[in-house]
Amino acid sequence: MVPSFPQPASAAAATRPIPGSYGPPLLGPLRDRLDYFWFQGPDDFFRRRAADHKSTVFRANIPPTFPFFLGVDPRVVAVVDAAAFTALFDPALVDKRDVLIGPYVPSLAFTRGTRVGVYLDTQDPDHARTKAFSIDLLRRAARNWAAELRAAVDDMLAAVEEDLNRAPDPAAASASYLIPLQKCIFRFLCKALVGADPAADGLVDRFGVYILDVWLALQLVPTQKVGVIPQPLEELLLHSFPLPSFVVKPGYDLLYRFVEKHGAAAVSIAEKEHGISKEEAIDNILFVLGFNAFGGFSVFLPFLVMEVGKPGRDDLRRRLREEVRRVLGGGDGGEAGFAAVREMALVRSTVYEVLRMQPPVPLQFGRARRDFVLRSHGGAAYEVGKGELLCGYQPLAMRDPAVFDRPEEFVPERFLGDDGEALLQYMYWSNGPETGEPSPGNKQCAAKEVVVATACMLVAELFRRYDDFECDGTSFTKLDKRELTPS
Repeated sequence: MVPSFPQPASAAAATRPIPGSYGPPLLGPLRDRLDYFWFQGPDDFFRRRAADHKSTVFRANIPPTFPFFLGVDPRVVAVVDAAAFTALFDPALVDKRDVLIGPYVPSLAFTRGTRVGVYLDTQDPDHARTKAFSIDLLRRAARNWAAELRAAVDDMLAAVEEDLNRAPDPAAASASYLIPLQKCIFRFLCKALVGADPAADGLVDRFGVYILDVWLALQLVPTQKVGVIPQPLEELLLHSFPLPSFVVKPGYDLLYRFVEKHGAAAVSIAEKEHGISKEEAIDNILFVLGFNAFGGFSVFLPFLVMEVGKPGRDDLRRRLREEVRRVLGGGDGGEAGFAAVREMALVRSTVYEVLRMQPPVPLQFGRARRDFVLRSHGGAAYEVGKGELLCGYQPLAMRDPAVFDRPEEFVPERFLGDDGEALLQYMYWSNGPETGEPSPGNKQCAAKEVVVATACMLVAELFRRYDDFECDGTSFTKLDKRELTPS
C-alpha cells in the first residue's frame, strides 16, 4: 500500500508552477551534466537545486546528454521528498517503459535483442509473464537459498582470513572483501536462483564475476559518476557517448550457454508454465541474475558490512552478535534461514537503515501517462504534463526530515517497535514502499523480501563465525574468530 500524507484543505486545490529551468539547448544540459558528474556530484546536485528553488520538486537535466546520445531527452522533473515520490509507484500515473536508468536506454544488443521485463511497462502484455516468472524463480529458490548462501560465505571468509594471515605485520593487516564477496554472490545466486553450479564450467567459474562487472559497467557508466580516472578524461571518455556491447558479447554468450545447459530446469519453467520462449527466458534469467541480483547485491552488501564494521561501533556489533546467537542457539547454531532472520529485530532494523542511507538504486523514473497534479508536503501541488519524465532521488526522499528524525544520522534502532515499523511505508528502495507487495501488475522489485532476508543472513553468518570484526572501507582489518566451548 502506498503511504498517504495529510493535505491542508485550504491548499488542496492550489497548484504552482514547477520551479527550475532546463537552460538553453545544449548548454543547459551540458552545464547540468558537468555539475552532476564533476563539480558537485549527484548528492550535491539535487541538494543544491532543492535549496536554491526552496522546493523538493524542480526541473533539471539528468545525464547522459550532449554530444553523442542521440534521441535522449535529459529534461526531468526531479522529486526529492517522501510525499511526492509516491507518484512514481502509481501505474495509473506513470509509464515505466524504457526508463529503468532514466531517459537513456542501453542497446538491446546487451541482451541479444531481447527487451527484458524491467524495461517493460505494466500495461505491456509481456510484463505480467516475465514478472510472474521472476517471482516464481525466487519462490522455488527459497528452498536452498540459506544453505547456498552459507556455503558461499564460508568460502569467502576463508579466503579473506587467508589474506589477513599472510600480512607481514599483523597490527597493520588488511584484507579486501570486495572481490571475495562478489564471487560469493555470483556463486550462490547461480546455484540458488538458476540451479546451475559455476564449478560445472571452468570459464564461468573463473571469469563469470568479471564478465558481469564489465557487462554492467558498459550499460551503466554513461549515467554514473565513476571517479577512477581524473576529470576531464572521465567526461570525455565515459560520459560522452554510449559504450559498445560488442566488447562483452563473447562473455555474455558464454553465460548464455551456461544457463542454457546447466540451468535448463529454470528455462523449462519459463517455457512451460509462463509461455516465454527459450531465448527470452535465458536473457531474462541473465538480467535478473546479473543486473538485478548480482548488481544490486554488489552495491548494497559491501555498504552493509562496512557500516556494521566501522570502528567505534563495538556496542552495535555486541548487540547484533548477542541477538544472532540467541536466535540461532549455542555452538555452531542452527540455520540462519528466512524464519530465523525474521526473529532478529535489531539485525533487520540495521539492514533497513543501511538501505535507507545507501539505496542500491538511487534514482527511480516514471513518465507521466497524462496531465496530473503532483502533491508534496504541506499542500504543495505541481502540475505535471503528459510525457514529462519524473526522476526521484531516493537518498534524499528517504532522508526526508518531515518523516525521519535525525535523517542524516545512521540509527540502527530506527525501525524497531511499532513506531519503527510504521516508518517502513516510507522505505522506497525496492521501487515501492516496504509495506507493498510485488506482483505481476506493478514494478516493485520481485526480490524485495529476499534482499532484506539475504542481508540479514550475511550479518548472521558473520556473527556466527566471529566475536567481532572491523572494517576500513571495503577491507577487513580485524576478524576475531569465535571460540566454541565444548558442550
